Amino acid sequence: MCLFFGGMKLRIIKNEGRARRGEFNTPDGKIQTPAFMNVATQAAIKGALSAYDLTEVKCQVQLCNTYHLHLRPGDELIAQLGGLGKFTGWQGPILTDSGGFQVFSLAALRKIKEEGVYFSSHLDGRKIFMGPEESMQIQSNLASTIAMAFDECVENPATYEYTAKSCQRTVRWLERCKEEHQRLNSLSDTLNKKQLLFGINQGSTFEDLRIKNMEEIAAMDLDGYAIGGLAVGEPKEEMYRIISAVEPFMPKDKPRYLMGVGTPGNIIEGVYRGVDLFDCVMPSRNARHGHLFTMEGIININNARYKDEEGPIDPACSCSTCKRHSRAYISHLFRAKEMLAMRLSVIHNLHFYNTLMEKIRTALDQGKFNDFKNEYVELLDRRI
Repeated sequence: MCLFFGGMKLRIIKNEGRARRGEFNTPDGKIQTPAFMNVATQAAIKGALSAYDLTEVKCQVQLCNTYHLHLRPGDELIAQLGGLGKFTGWQGPILTDSGGFQVFSLAALRKIKEEGVYFSSHLDGRKIFMGPEESMQIQSNLASTIAMAFDECVENPATYEYTAKSCQRTVRWLERCKEEHQRLNSLSDTLNKKQLLFGINQGSTFEDLRIKNMEEIAAMDLDGYAIGGLAVGEPKEEMYRIISAVEPFMPKDKPRYLMGVGTPGNIIEGVYRGVDLFDCVMPSRNARHGHLFTMEGIININNARYKDEEGPIDPACSCSTCKRHSRAYISHLFRAKEMLAMRLSVIHNLHFYNTLMEKIRTALDQGKFNDFKNEYVELLDRRI
């Protein structure tokens, strides 16, 4: 089945229940889905990885942060240098988030108004304003493949009344995002005139608000849709409940993106519920502290038991770290506080996540995803 939209195509290769195996054809390359997007917040993977390392870890999509890049080095400078692709050296698809979540995280430094959000820079305290139009302009300067709409991510728990008003404002902001995005793509000097726009579903943990919001933003016929505002402290069962409630109302011919999620088990559960795209800082952040993912569960390389172990982090892994180095060596690097410890560990964890997505796609291709889920959904999140 081949579904066309927005000047490109999403090919759904196979379904198993709600789970989808697909191929997302973007202006900057094809993405085999389900896929994990590797987070390069400030145009680099934390842990001393460059865009050129991403090919080695099987990355398909790089994700960069609108808020941080607007502050430093500045989106106008990146535009002068040809956009994020040329700036970083990454040749594949790039997604930029809108800055909405960062504004959410700056609760003590921001004020939300109908026109947008006034906040203070976490770097130097200078006053900044960002609304839907400004977010679209920044992301257009960054020349990403996919721009995310500017939204409000409410805290959890939130009151029903506030969440309902926030959802209405997010829809109004999305209308403004779409209008400004179309205007920017039509300009002669725009770097990426084929930039795509994804809308974001909000509604906290209230099913009726989530569904209403999804119906309203789906009617806008955007290039893709994300579920936002989850994995912000609620129990995982609540997250799964909301995904299951929203998914039937998401367009079947558009990519679905679960923002900021999560553990390997979270990802498997998300795929099971019909999600195509994921991102999370967890694999790189955990790696920098010595928490490493394996097909048997999660190990802490700082534990004394690994000081003299000759084998690789994961015998089932084919990453360069596992091919070349022992657990004992990685353990030593962390104890010696060598930067190489973080680099080798981040390479491993990102390779693990991207390989996990390969395994999920293969299981879907073979009609064995439910068996895969049953075997690994709890095992991979287990701490050894």
